[in-house]
Amino acid sequence: MRRRGFSVLIGCGMMLATQAAYAQAAVQDLGAAFWAWRATTQPATSDDVPRIERPKGWSPDWSPAGVNAQKARLAAFEQQWKALADAPQTVSEKVNYRLVGSALSRVRWEIDHVAAWRRQPHFYVAQALEPIFETLLPPPPVASDRMEDVIRILERAPATLQAGKLNLTDMRGPFVDVALDQIAQVPASLRGMAAGLQPYANAAQRRRLQAAVGKAIAAFARFETFLKEKRAGLSDETAIGRDSYDFFLTQVALYPYSPEELTIMGRQEWARSVAFEQLERNRNQGVAELPIGPSIQAVTTKLNAEELKVRQYLKDNRLLTVPDLAGHYNALPFPAYLAPIGWLGRTFDLTSESRIGQNATVYLPDPSPKLGYFNLSITRDPRPIIVHEGVPGHFFQLTLSWANPDPLRRHYYDSGANEGTGFYAEEMMLQAGLWADSPKTREIIYNFARLRALRVEVDVKLALGQFTIAQAADYLEAMVPMDRATAEEEAVFFAAAPGQAISYQIGKMQTVEFLAEARIRQGTTFDLQHFHDYLWQNGNVPIALLKEEYLSAPIAKQGK
Repeated sequence: MRRRGFSVLIGCGMMLATQAAYAQAAVQDLGAAFWAWRATTQPATSDDVPRIERPKGWSPDWSPAGVNAQKARLAAFEQQWKALADAPQTVSEKVNYRLVGSALSRVRWEIDHVAAWRRQPHFYVAQALEPIFETLLPPPPVASDRMEDVIRILERAPATLQAGKLNLTDMRGPFVDVALDQIAQVPASLRGMAAGLQPYANAAQRRRLQAAVGKAIAAFARFETFLKEKRAGLSDETAIGRDSYDFFLTQVALYPYSPEELTIMGRQEWARSVAFEQLERNRNQGVAELPIGPSIQAVTTKLNAEELKVRQYLKDNRLLTVPDLAGHYNALPFPAYLAPIGWLGRTFDLTSESRIGQNATVYLPDPSPKLGYFNLSITRDPRPIIVHEGVPGHFFQLTLSWANPDPLRRHYYDSGANEGTGFYAEEMMLQAGLWADSPKTREIIYNFARLRALRVEVDVKLALGQFTIAQAADYLEAMVPMDRATAEEEAVFFAAAPGQAISYQIGKMQTVEFLAEARIRQGTTFDLQHFHDYLWQNGNVPIALLKEEYLSAPIAKQGK
């Protein structure tokens, strides 16, 4: 009887273990199916981090039928996810399960809360043209298959704009104005792009490209007429409201903060950065301003050389492991075909999961004192942009994440972790001494921090209706300070994509708190490089989940 009972216990144990393994496989399968679907349905964006690899032959589909299909598939995914609620056993398994749920909530947020497909006409400008922009971001030459992709997506533009006419049932006046301003740039932009692509196209492709450009320009003209006819009487309200913003904070970003707490945190960090910037300026009295690069060749050459030094600095100071799989972050002047459409988004090619090992590229304009806020800083010292966007920032972090042994963690999820890490990287390198040789660059870093902190207040007030877009632009222009064009661009982007602007500052603060708690818990056994390696490899996962997983290990004896 004892033997039989023991055998039954073993059998039950094996059955439970098998069931748990099956449940975990089901979570992985759900995640894989979701990300495959997301590659076909994720909206195109001007931002650089969320870019996603698309299936071969993909074209955007925002027809009413396409939107309804998205809603139905999302509902099915949500039902599957809820049915697996009891599957997670270990902390890491729970993190993966919540990661999938949060990714699903991101789609629900986009469709039902932000609802750009119903409210923002410039959303359709982006869906028509951003995929072309993304196709042309990898460095030249433009091979025949890329040319075919450009033509195919451009041929789809009239259908995308027509879908907008059918879907835009809740348009908001300020977003109509944004779309009209963008549409005014389209004819010259598309013609300039087509002219720049001529050397890479064969005769047949040139004819098809010109025809597609003509039809797209005509479709944009019809869309413009439609918007002008609808503009009168539209609501000027762009805020999503508190309930929707709370949904983002709790279900998507997994922030443990209220909007009021976010505002206080941002304001405190803004005051700190203003004070430190002023202390740095006082320390640097009499130090000459950094000169603007004499030519685009000089700027790109300097950036490429400094990138190598930054990588070596990470190694020498044991801040972060730099594996051989990571390519380099290099600069190029704008190709003739990309410059005319450069206004469509961030001109960074950060590569992708299937292109690990290739070099990333940042395209830069000719140096001039009239450049915008960020490009002007690059012409003076490229290291801040290298650190945030390249190494150890977004490009490097995404590369490590794409190589994560856990497939669920290879995909972009939400900006909080990624932008938080990028901003943290700036202060990490500042405190580690990278800019010890450049007092004026330290001033730039503090001014960047000033902007990132101010974005929190702007994001919250835009989302809750306490700022209009114009008021947000005024505030940014005066309080950073920054040029008017950049201030307006930021205000529009943050109003249209609530929650993104808080990610830099709040993500960095979460990271610093995470590091501090890990250091105290682990005592003298704490290894900064090991901590950073974990953070970077899992950099697509919300920091609240990473903290829970990392700190779940047994606590080491505290150091004296």
